[in-house]
Amino acid sequence: MSNTASSGTPMAAAPLTRAVLEIDEYVSGLGWDQPARLFALVDTTRLRSQEPGLAERLGLTEDVPEGTLTPIEQDELPAGSPLDEFLGTIAWPDSVVGCALSVERLMLPPSAEASVPDGLDEQRLAKWVAEHPERQEVRMTVGVLRGGKRDSALRLREKDAATDVLTGSDLVPGLAEALTATFAE
Repeated sequence: MSNTASSGTPMAAAPLTRAVLEIDEYVSGLGWDQPARLFALVDTTRLRSQEPGLAERLGLTEDVPEGTLTPIEQDELPAGSPLDEFLGTIAWPDSVVGCALSVERLMLPPSAEASVPDGLDEQRLAKWVAEHPERQEVRMTVGVLRGGKRDSALRLREKDAATDVLTGSDLVPGLAEALTATFAE
């Protein structure tokens, strides 16, 4: 039995994991070198009952299992604004039960950490990483719920297939914490 739904999205038991994988698949279809993308996560059943017109436009016409989440992409993030500063400006309405962010970054394997030169500012460190021969391009999609539940999907550019997406709740803890903070009262 395949672990991939007919849509191509890998099947997952938890609604948050399914939403994160759905977002990963959507962003993957847009190709690489994309800007960061922010999504509100809403309860699909509630959306269908409270906003039937929007639900229809989103293709949410069939009954879905209880707790299913629908990602709704938000406006483009402001260019030139640091991600952490931008996230600090977000406040979600009560109808939003969670949020997710998909962002591309360069990363190095743990073995390269010892070779990082001392005293580099953020700009020079980014340049050093970009020129490092072991760098990897990665797309991170992180989702959180108001209650603190979190999940992530990581996709390497060199292994760009739905079957090679790594998932887990603590893969990108800093980003998950920043997203969770958008729900702070």
